[in-house]
Amino acid sequence: MSAQQEPGLIAGHAAFAKGAAVETIGNTMGSAAWSKSGAQQKQAGIDEMKAAGEKRDQDNAQHGMGKPEQLLGQVTGCEGMEKEGEASSAGAKPHGAPGI
Repeated sequence: MSAQQEPGLIAGHAAFAKGAAVETIGNTMGSAAWSKSGAQQKQAGIDEMKAAGEKRDQDNAQHGMGKPEQLLGQVTGCEGMEKEGEASSAGAKPHGAPGI
């Protein structure tokens, strides 16, 4: 994520998935460098997802993707993404935060 680019949930999930794959390959092949790189990519993805969630909280869930995000969360098995999509499609604040 560059200083010019806003954090995004989809990009964060993609970075996490890529990191998980790289880390798994590293662990399987016995490559400490690949394992470490994958773990760092996973953490970067988590950080980006957190930043995107905070941004959405500040903007009253207006940056959510709604139903598509919810469905993608179901397909990928990401409970957080599923809940975020559900919250934004309902117009509620994610994470059960109180409304204004």
